[in-house]
Amino acid sequence: MVHIRNIALPDFPLLLAPMEDVSDPPFRAVCKQGGADLMYTEFISSEGLIRAAAKSRQKLDVFDYERPIGIQLFGSDVATMGECARLSTEAGPDLIDINYGCPVKQVACRGAGAALLRDIPKMVEMTAAVVRATHLPVTVKTRLGWDEDTKNVEEVAERLQDVGIEALTVHGRTRVQMYKGDADWRLIAAIKNNPRIKIPIFGNGDIDSAQKAVEYKNRYGVDGIMIGRAAIGYPWIFREVKHYVATGELLAPPTVEERVQACRMHFEKSLEWKGPRAGVFEMRRHYAQYFRGLEGARQWRSRLVDTNDPLEIHRILDEITAAEPVLVG
Repeated sequence: MVHIRNIALPDFPLLLAPMEDVSDPPFRAVCKQGGADLMYTEFISSEGLIRAAAKSRQKLDVFDYERPIGIQLFGSDVATMGECARLSTEAGPDLIDINYGCPVKQVACRGAGAALLRDIPKMVEMTAAVVRATHLPVTVKTRLGWDEDTKNVEEVAERLQDVGIEALTVHGRTRVQMYKGDADWRLIAAIKNNPRIKIPIFGNGDIDSAQKAVEYKNRYGVDGIMIGRAAIGYPWIFREVKHYVATGELLAPPTVEERVQACRMHFEKSLEWKGPRAGVFEMRRHYAQYFRGLEGARQWRSRLVDTNDPLEIHRILDEITAAEPVLVG
């Protein structure tokens, strides 16, 4: 098993990546059902949490069926991050995660997320402050470095372990790369093979199939992998990876009925957590992914996004099941 202090995970655990405007409780519910072993909230702004901003506070919601679950924080001020770790601990997660990897301008250009890769002493100070502020395990997600000339993640891993983090996830790109090009896992493997490193090391980036997950497991020797974009509209990626790891065989893709069931569950959880108006509106971004590759998918999606009536959405989902569209791509 893989342990993050008192959190016991299975061998080669599969983690759901924290994704802004995606990894909310409704989405996490379908991914947990799909086989995710450890999940994280959307990242939460420390400044927003201190100001008691409603959106930031709502992101603290965690539920027992999600466990183990981590709350992920980002920010640029050391003291504020420590205080937010204390507030987040009161919400009852299983761990606190620090985001040192977000590359978007709104975050990095304000000195948070991946920006800390250009100020390792501050990153270390901030991490130590978070560790001191909570009794929970603290983990970190980061990138290889800021750019090709500053790939400093090996130093980061050692120094953050020294101040108390208990697991590290590395996305195999620099901040400058954003999400372009191929993820490079060679430095992730170097961290895992570093005799000084005793904490679990998880790899992230470009895992979109069971075959690639096993290939990277064998090639780079990581303790587990984090899956992000490949799980959007396809929570079955987790069970497919697990089955392939265990048997070397590929599972059949989800049936139309399974796709509809997962989409319906996601929709119902969205209504429950966000309310009828926001629940209907924010679910629209997911329909195309759930029915991707099915015959008539564009037509189904168009009808689903054109209505605000939850009952009509349920009727359309019933129609999709009854129609039994074939997988065409």
